[in-house]
Amino acid sequence: MNTDVMLFFSKAPRALSLYEALETEILNRCPGATVHVQKSQIAFDNGKRFAFASLRGKRLVVTFGLGRRLDSPRIAQAVEPYPGRWTHHVVVADDAELNDELFQWIALAYDFAARK
Repeated sequence: MNTDVMLFFSKAPRALSLYEALETEILNRCPGATVHVQKSQIAFDNGKRFAFASLRGKRLVVTFGLGRRLDSPRIAQAVEPYPGRWTHHVVVADDAELNDELFQWIALAYDFAARK
């Protein structure tokens, strides 16, 4: 695991294990995706940033952008920062929440970013 990632999650070891599973699956499902560790988030990029991992307290938050708002109780927050661009935030508390539904949304975000 990348040292920068380890440092990012140093105060949230449970979130680190969730992040590792998230990263592995994103990189498997999204060809050519790269990872960029920043101060407040970790970005996944395919030429454009399409998904992010961050911490809310010690919980993992997965963020992704789409051209429409998703309607799901799993979406903790959805905002439209500008017309036709919806940012969605999903809190991931356990392994079961890293499921096909979440990765389908991330795949949609990957495709949406690639078209921008």
